[in-house]
Amino acid sequence: MFKPADLFDLPQSEHASIFDGCQFAWEALKKIQSHLAAHLKPALHNRCEGRAFIGDQVFIGEGTEVEDGVMIKGPAFIGRNCQIRHNAYIRENVIIGDGCVVGNSSELKNSLLFNGAQVPHFNYIGDSILGFKAHLGAGVKISNVKLLPGNVTVEVEGVPFDTGLRKFGALIGDHAEAGCNAVLNPGTILGRNAIVYPNVFWRGILPANMIAKNKAETEVAVRRPRGL
Repeated sequence: MFKPADLFDLPQSEHASIFDGCQFAWEALKKIQSHLAAHLKPALHNRCEGRAFIGDQVFIGEGTEVEDGVMIKGPAFIGRNCQIRHNAYIRENVIIGDGCVVGNSSELKNSLLFNGAQVPHFNYIGDSILGFKAHLGAGVKISNVKLLPGNVTVEVEGVPFDTGLRKFGALIGDHAEAGCNAVLNPGTILGRNAIVYPNVFWRGILPANMIAKNKAETEVAVRRPRGL
């Protein structure tokens, strides 16, 4: 499940050529900057509500709405009919497809979002790829750097495999979801339609159509009166 086509419906991004020659989907992360340098033609076809900062190396498609307080540093490509909501922060080397949502206080850098992906509330997306209609709940964070020195590894047939990337957040397959306040650790891979429940601290690979649940049980007790 490491090949681009294993995780993503490639026609759901007009930038699918970024995966050309990639044996592993994460290899595309190293190509975002050069892809934008070669193909980006800055132009703003969006509408604004309020005031936003938009850098010189930015393309925004028709029908996209950019709300008050947004900062788009660029280089960045943002497709058609997106919602870039209040106080979103889009840093360097970001590709956002059509019909995406980047919400309040969400931050993106060196990442690719396929069409219909949603990161709507207080999300951090660094060095990551989100597939077609992938969705992050409020407060989901994608950690992209190990605390210890060294490159991010992915377990392949039970053996750690060096991705060659010091910064690598997550590959989130088509229609996959992470619930509110989940944390996805470096090198996370979620297969198509996979689900990570809220508040789960996830590391590693979750195959397609699987669910990661938090086993911790909630205790319910009788509320007893306290002395005044």
